[in-house]
This record gives sequence, structure tokens and C-alpha cells, in this order.
Amino acid sequence: MSDVDKLDASTRAVPPSQPRAGRSSADMDLLRMKVRNRQMAASIVRVVFFSSILVALAALLVLVLTIANRAFGYVATTYKVDPDTLAPMPLEELEVNQLTAILGNNINTNVFRRLDREKPFAERDKADVLALVYERVVQPKINETWGLFDSLFYADRIRATVAEKYPGAELIFRSWISSSFISSPMSSQPEYAGIRTALLGSLAMIALTMLIAVPLGVGAAIYLEEYANAKNRINQIIQTNIYNLAGVPSIIYGILGLAVFVRGLESVTSGAVFGVTDSNGRTILSASLTMALLVLPLVIINAQEAIKAVPYSFREASYGLGATKWQTILNHVLPTALPGILTGTILAMSRAIGETAPLIVVGASTFIVNDPSSPFSKFTAMPILIYNWTARPQETFRHIAAAAIIVLMVVLILLNMTAILLRNRFRQVY
Repeated sequence: MSDVDKLDASTRAVPPSQPRAGRSSADMDLLRMKVRNRQMAASIVRVVFFSSILVALAALLVLVLTIANRAFGYVATTYKVDPDTLAPMPLEELEVNQLTAILGNNINTNVFRRLDREKPFAERDKADVLALVYERVVQPKINETWGLFDSLFYADRIRATVAEKYPGAELIFRSWISSSFISSPMSSQPEYAGIRTALLGSLAMIALTMLIAVPLGVGAAIYLEEYANAKNRINQIIQTNIYNLAGVPSIIYGILGLAVFVRGLESVTSGAVFGVTDSNGRTILSASLTMALLVLPLVIINAQEAIKAVPYSFREASYGLGATKWQTILNHVLPTALPGILTGTILAMSRAIGETAPLIVVGASTFIVNDPSSPFSKFTAMPILIYNWTARPQETFRHIAAAAIIVLMVVLILLNMTAILLRNRFRQVY
């Protein structure tokens, strides 16, 4: 029974000629009107909130469909050399030595020797040699591409167009996301371009960023919540600035990283003090330190909130058993606050892996084919790669950019799922 019905029932119990003690009929009418207004306001707010969810889901659906439309579809391709004429079986079924022989028989001897000097063919895997055969011998050329929706709903029209405009071209339904796309390095030709170098650079940067930011952030949160006097003027200034730093634009952190880590500490971030001679300050280490500064306020704030949520009775019980303050923090406060701290780490990681502006300023490469081998390596990252591809005039680059976006989203989801599983693993119910 609603509040209005209860009011109506209570007022019906008293005849209209005899109003309830202390309340007139006008007062009861006014009260019923206020209750109805509150219920109407609550209904409006509920509808607004539900509509917001629907709008957000619709926007997300449009985004996903737009990306998927670019990542799959028909491709009209012609070949300089028909791959079926190179071997009695498909090239994908040949062994490494057979592919190497095909490559040696069909390209210039000097080019073959140069490729062998860059990396001996005996050390190359099958995917690498197969890619070289396609790039150097087969030389496929993409004449035109179509999106997923056009490929599904207008397939007959596409086939007729290919037969008319590109006689002899092969029309295949292609997924731009493939094992070769993930395992291949960057290339100036979209037919051979891959994301391996950028993906490894992003993962290395995120790992090093979290390794730096999480211990510092949790340590700062422990000090501010357990040791610092909240009424102390200096501590109040520190706390205020932490909240302010969480809202600073990321490009500012990029400029700070350029000035401090890339130029000011170049001897360290380039690895010169450790004997590295073929690098400069624009390395994974510089990018990780910059991103650590970017996410540090977020880690501190979330860790503080998690520590605040630990009941004070836990501390009192620990002190009552003779434990010191640090023993109490280490054995009771931190384990209880760990799920909340991991939540903050998830948010920080999600922000760091998608940032582009600081990496551009710090000096991430837009084209690099060498995988990162140490914190002092030159690098690129997935957001930089996607930005670079979407700026290219060729339509094919937009397709591989959409495929790279999907891979980045999958990586982010997997990282978040791992953190969520860890958070649930350590969650305690009281």
C-alpha cells in the first residue's frame, strides 16, 4: 500500500465533519498533495536515470558497430605473381626451408643477402618468412575494400562491381584481425602492417608504470590515513594538491616528462649510466615514469578511500593483542583494504593504457619495427599507432586501425578481468 493509500485510509476512518485531532481537512489535503508530488518527482528521476543508461548503451553499441564495420568485409585483391604458381600446394602449408627457397629464386640476390644479414633465415620462423614471400614475391595489391554491412547486405552488387572494374581480381571476405596482424611488425604498406611492436611497447610501458605507481601510491595513502595528522596544515595542503593533480590535463604531464625525464635525467632514462650507448631519453622508462605521475593521484585517492573503509575496531582489536602500529597496518588494514586498492589500480591502468598525448610529447615513435628489449629501448604504443593509421589517406589504413582498436579493447578487458578476479579473490565479507 502506497503512502497516499495509507493517508486515504486513515482519513476515511474519521468522518469529514470530524477532522483528526490537531489537523484540519485542508492540512490533510495539503499533506496528500505533497506525498503525490514527492512520488511524481521520484518517478521522473527514475525515468531520467534509466534513460541515461539507455543512451549510454546505445552510444556504446554504435561505437562497437562502427569499429566492427571497418574491421571485417570484402577485399578485392590482385597479385603480381599468382601464389598458386609458386608451389604445388598452398604457401601456408610449406615448410620454412621451402619458403626460403621460393624467396631466393624470385628476388634479387643482393636483396636476399641483405635480408639474411638483417636476420638469418635459419633463425626466422615460418610466419616471418611467409610474410616476406608475400611482400617480396607475390606482392598483393588491394584495389578496393568494403565494410561489414555492405559485404553482408550488398554482396551481389560488390561481386558485379569487382567483375566490371577489376577483372581477374580475387574477392575474399577478410578479417583484418588475424594472427599475422598481431605477430607482424609495423609496415608502410597496410597489406603487411601489424601491431606486434606497438602491442609489446604498450604492455611493457603499463607493467613498468604500475610497478612504479602502485607502491608509491599505496605508501602515500598509508601515510596520509594512518600516520599524518589530518589537522596539520602541511598535510592539508598535500591532500588538497593530490585532488587537484587528479584533474590536471594529461598533456601537462607529458610536458613535465619531457623536461624532467627525457632531458633532465637523460643519462639515466637512456641507460647511459648503465652502459647503453645506442639510445636517448625517449625510452620506455621515460614514458613509464611520466605515466606513473599521471596515474599516481588516482591510485592514492582510491587507496585512501579503501583504507578509510576498514572498520576502526580491527585496529583496536590488534592493538589490544599487543601488535604495533605497523604490524596492524600490514596484517589487518592492508589485507582488508586490498580489494579497494585493486579497484583503484584497475581505473589507473585503464587510463594509462589509452593515453596518447603524454606519449607524443615524451617522444613515442610513429614508425618502429624493432621490438622493445629493455626499459631503455625506443618504443611506440597502441594509441600512437592507431592515431598514425587513422591520419593516413589510404582507406586500407582505416581498416587496420579499426582492427587495432579491437585488439586494444580486448587487451584492456583482459587486464581488467585479471585485476577484478584478484580483487574478488581477496575480498572479505564481515
